[in-house]
Amino acid sequence: MTGNSMTTLTRRALLSTTAQATMAAALPSIAHAGPQPRRRPNIIYIIADDLGVYDLGCYGQKKIRTPNIDALAANGMLFNSAYGGAPICSPSRCALMTGKNMGHSTIRDNFALQGGIIGKRGKESVRRIGLAPGEKTVATAMAEAGYVTGLVGKWHLDGYDPNAIPTRHGFQEFHGWLTQTETTQGYFPTQWYSGEKLGNIPENADGKQAVYETDICTDQACDFIRKNQKSPFFLTLAYNAPHSPHITPTTGSYAGRPWGEYEKNYAAMIEFLDAGVGAVVQTVREAGLEKDTVIFVSSDHGPRSEPTAEQTEVVEFFDSHGSLRGYKRDLYEGGIRVPLIVSWPGHIRAGSVSDEPVYHPDFLPTAVALAGNGRLYPDMDGADISPVLLGRGGIASRYLYWETYEPSFWQAARHGRWKAVKPVGGGEIQLFDLLEDSSETRDVSAENSAIVESFVRCFKECRVASPNYI
Repeated sequence: MTGNSMTTLTRRALLSTTAQATMAAALPSIAHAGPQPRRRPNIIYIIADDLGVYDLGCYGQKKIRTPNIDALAANGMLFNSAYGGAPICSPSRCALMTGKNMGHSTIRDNFALQGGIIGKRGKESVRRIGLAPGEKTVATAMAEAGYVTGLVGKWHLDGYDPNAIPTRHGFQEFHGWLTQTETTQGYFPTQWYSGEKLGNIPENADGKQAVYETDICTDQACDFIRKNQKSPFFLTLAYNAPHSPHITPTTGSYAGRPWGEYEKNYAAMIEFLDAGVGAVVQTVREAGLEKDTVIFVSSDHGPRSEPTAEQTEVVEFFDSHGSLRGYKRDLYEGGIRVPLIVSWPGHIRAGSVSDEPVYHPDFLPTAVALAGNGRLYPDMDGADISPVLLGRGGIASRYLYWETYEPSFWQAARHGRWKAVKPVGGGEIQLFDLLEDSSETRDVSAENSAIVESFVRCFKECRVASPNYI
């Protein structure tokens, strides 16, 4: 299929699914005590890259239209306190795939401080860590449960290790790009993996820009669904959008807006992303699998790919992180809070909203619980949130834990209403009451010494030393 036809397909899907999304949003709520599924549910996890919570209409965005994602929220559950696994790409995806927090993960930063494998990032030599040999993932668990497993798009857990690729970690099908293969990267890649075989995209050769990465991912995800519709399947669809650089084949419906080019491109990237989500939902419907399929939509962390004037201008223009403090790379709310929408018609109550704090490590145990006959691994930090999704209760009180190494080591944790941050370079723990101060503007540590002490213990107990970091 040519690049033009790929783009046309996704645009056509956008128009058709927008109309259906509007109709779906107007339908009455479906009670969560609805009919039992005809079979074990398919599970689709759609993850964007650098998408802010407030870039989506269902979270209050006014300038960018996301009708297809909004329709999933209208017919499912929206989470107000969802978090990525880390404030940057690789470790956050590691948490999603392995069910481990950053204190226990193999990958704790995009780059290793020592060890790992040295490779090139442009002209710069850097160290990267991939998943360890034999390391279990949610795909491993789902394959063991009898599911067909597939990944389309971004992996970012291979580092420079040829053995740390998706097909060695539970994914039976892989169509996408790897960190270690530069020609597969970018929005107009010249090569693309299918399994462990690297193929060419001649339409993008010699600087041509005919086949857009977002459309490639959408088409291949839809193909996976159609091909595997007779068996329960687990699909991760990992879009690169709207990560910088902000590039699109067209600025679409935003072309005539009196905005800067950065803003038009960013909005159009999200429009392509939303169209892709609509095409996936439509493919599920056409296969007659809507009531047999759980769809998750999220992002990896907060917005702003790099701390540049242009990137800052875009996220401030769209208010991508709302009133939250910080951006990508920060352990304040703006760096780790993400959108999370989960839809399963007939099982998750339509239009429901949850304030339960949840994060990426919860996905593995939740997927296993939804599958019904999988097994958990003993070293996970996540919790099964399916009782929340199905209206059957909450989650036991627990600490959510994060650490990062940009610009140097620092930590954060949440327990109920309380959020603690141990800043860059150490120093005194900052404490915030998120129910009263979601913007983290007032440090209340001085008047809550006992709570601070509980976080001191958490920061010690929620992590083990890593040979590749500190």
